[in-house]
Amino acid sequence: MRSRYCAYVLGLHGYLLDTWHPSRRPTTPPLAEPGVKWLGLQVRQHVVQDADHATVEFVARSKLGGRAHRLHETSRFVREGGRWYYVDGDFSDA
Repeated sequence: MRSRYCAYVLGLHGYLLDTWHPSRRPTTPPLAEPGVKWLGLQVRQHVVQDADHATVEFVARSKLGGRAHRLHETSRFVREGGRWYYVDGDFSDA
């Protein structure tokens, strides 16, 4: 999760696509709006379901046009061939 956050901050689009599971990978990754300033990532919870499945709950904070924003998501990851891939996630307002 932290590496994907860093990739968003640094605009590493290829890395984001490489870390997306092939079954759910978009053609292009959703990118932050131009001018967004990332302020930090807080990993709230990491739950391992089994050796190849896990979830990560996180909050990513940003600022755009003087307004603060937060992205609160619980992401699902799967490990295949020894590598973890982002599958999808559920957003939360809490």
